[in-house]
Amino acid sequence: MGRGEPDFHMRVSGCPRLSARLFPALAIAGGVVFYFVDMPTSSSPSQSAEDYLERIHELIEDKGYARVVDIASSLKVKQASVTSTVQKLGESGYLKYEKYRGLILTNKGREVARKIHNRHETLSRFFSLFGLDAETQRLDIEGIEHHLSPATVEVLADLAGFFEAHPQTLEVFQKSRRAAKRKAD
Repeated sequence: MGRGEPDFHMRVSGCPRLSARLFPALAIAGGVVFYFVDMPTSSSPSQSAEDYLERIHELIEDKGYARVVDIASSLKVKQASVTSTVQKLGESGYLKYEKYRGLILTNKGREVARKIHNRHETLSRFFSLFGLDAETQRLDIEGIEHHLSPATVEVLADLAGFFEAHPQTLEVFQKSRRAAKRKAD
């Protein structure tokens, strides 16, 4: 929220001058005090921007470069959309973009792409333990990866590591799941 937009309000039954002195960003109207807060803007990229950064990173790793045409083809979007997004990512400091030339991720862009890649790999590793096919994994990961906190991803990585270190425990779970499915059928 920017200045001038109320974040919360409360009824005042005391001294408005004291409130205004203690909280200089207060406005009083009709006996209601509005406290204005300058909320920090999010410095993290949107889900769509994350998808672009992830794909740009993959293209650079695979081919040594990433062009608008390659990104558009791989994400199945129009080149104009890619150009617009790439320009915004450049303005936000995630990459360097020159028209008709390739893209270069900045350190900031590489860091975000690395985190996205690691998150994706953790989810893939976790889902693979349960025998989910690659296409189901891909669809599910794309559906949830942007909605998980780093703490949740860390727990899933730890759980995957636990099951990998204790395959007998994973087998007990899988047997229990198969038995429950047989009962349901």
